[in-house]
Amino acid sequence: MTQQEPRVSAGDYGTVLFEIEGKVATVTLNRPEVMNAFNQVMVDEFRQLWGRVRADDHIHVVVLRAAGERAFSTGMDVKERIDVSDNPWSAQDPGEGLSPKQNKVWKPVIAAVHGMVAGGAFYWLNDCDIIISADDATFFDPHVSYGLTAALEPIGLARRIPLGEALRWALVGLDERMSARRAREIGLVSELVPQAQLWGRAAELAEIIAAKPSAVIQGTVRAIWETHGLDRETAQGIGWHYTRIGNPLGKAEVSRATVVKPKWTLR
Repeated sequence: MTQQEPRVSAGDYGTVLFEIEGKVATVTLNRPEVMNAFNQVMVDEFRQLWGRVRADDHIHVVVLRAAGERAFSTGMDVKERIDVSDNPWSAQDPGEGLSPKQNKVWKPVIAAVHGMVAGGAFYWLNDCDIIISADDATFFDPHVSYGLTAALEPIGLARRIPLGEALRWALVGLDERMSARRAREIGLVSELVPQAQLWGRAAELAEIIAAKPSAVIQGTVRAIWETHGLDRETAQGIGWHYTRIGNPLGKAEVSRATVVKPKWTLR
């Protein structure tokens, strides 16, 4: 934090804290009394704040984290109603409001997770760009144990991890949890840290990325996500056009003469 770029509250929300420091926006799920389960208010507030992130060119990176000691999020708040149309052809999945990618946010989102990470929490995680985890985190999906089909969250998860792992996670329900260590082994999370260091490490990564030209960072995120799942030839053809659009914008922000090579770290 600097005197020139203090951390400031960026909005009056009831379910999240939204702050901006320099080029980094930090979104903190703030319903710890219900283990950060989402309700309709939170869905609506995320739609609004993702729109703000998308439109504000001063924001380069987002950190998504959660208040409280027990959980990042346990998914949907089953005690509060989510607004879903009775007409099945008009009904919308609440995940459309929570997801950064479904809200066309191409600025990198770094998730910092701890404690319980369950079910509907993957509406966020499946669409984040980097996930780092406290070493106390556990991941599970309770849907089938309650007689509910596990579909939307594991479908997204199967695009991030091996299919067999996504199926096991979805099918065993409450009888098993995936440890943070196992999540790291299968590539769900990219880094494990002690819980006391989680927020600091997420902020550090965000600052590293935010220092890069935003135009090429957004182009990189969009190119990878929008071509994910396409055959290689089609994806490479689309990727070529992204470089043609993004490179002139990025070069206008930086030149080889001004690049200071950092002391790199080995992961």
